[in-house]
Amino acid sequence: MADDLSKRGPQDATRINVNESHEVRYWTQTLGVTEAQLRSAVAAAGVETKDVRTYLGKP
Repeated sequence: MADDLSKRGPQDATRINVNESHEVRYWTQTLGVTEAQLRSAVAAAGVETKDVRTYLGKP
């Protein structure tokens, strides 16, 4: 099933998909990080939101 691009948040809030521009935009704003920081965190910690938050030190 394709993502519904009319929604502003992620399709699955437990995972971060850095291949979707609307999700990158949402997560950089939500976490207060740059796109490069987000991509680096996902590369290091994986796609699970809780793991990325922990890696970035964000609650």
